Amino acid sequence: MSMWNPWRGCKKYSEGCMFCYVHKGDFKRGIDTSNIVKTDNFDKPVQRFKNGSYKIKSGLVYTCFSSDFLLEEADLWRSECWQMIKERSDLDFLFLTKRIERFNDCIPEDWVDGYENVIVCCSVENQNAVDTRLPIFSELPIKHKCITAQPLISPINLEKYLDDIELVVVGGESDYNGRELNYSWVLDIREQCMRKNVSFELRQLGTNFIKDGKKYKIKTRDLRSQAKKANINFNGEKK
Repeated sequence: MSMWNPWRGCKKYSEGCMFCYVHKGDFKRGIDTSNIVKTDNFDKPVQRFKNGSYKIKSGLVYTCFSSDFLLEEADLWRSECWQMIKERSDLDFLFLTKRIERFNDCIPEDWVDGYENVIVCCSVENQNAVDTRLPIFSELPIKHKCITAQPLISPINLEKYLDDIELVVVGGESDYNGRELNYSWVLDIREQCMRKNVSFELRQLGTNFIKDGKKYKIKTRDLRSQAKKANINFNGEKK
């Protein structure tokens, strides 16, 4: 598993961005997040050792997690990224986006019905995001699709959009003042996935967490471990 951030910086886009980890991290380091710039590792997938072998070995590559891969300010650079993605067919590139309506304007000419080594994950945070983004997402020609509800800030019903989805990931907000994650919302999404035989993963709890009507304040370092202890992940059949 590798991380590739061809550019850094982003702009808040929707309600889910309120406590964005990118903006919070940049603020602590005195960095202007609104300044979108290419990184020194822009060409990381095709970097080689002196012996000619690629530095990144075959596997999964988390792509553009310091921004949004479909960000408008990165339009001039994205075509080079697609060329690298195509060259490294031995790697699986996964990127998240809230800007799914821009997808058809951002793909290469030879995309057709998608690249086999690209996984696109549409991000939703509440029912409005579900109803706005997922109808678009469901119609797009993509080989591998997943949905991430991180941060989940309200109950959502996405069952009718799960027919071509491989995985749904759910998580809460990691901020002292973050919005609450109710465990009942998580379990409801899990049931929707199970009915559609779609894999489900609870990635992390929320700093402000509600279970059975009781409120909990969970430390950031424990959000993932506590989610794992819940042991509610579900493995659906691959589509």
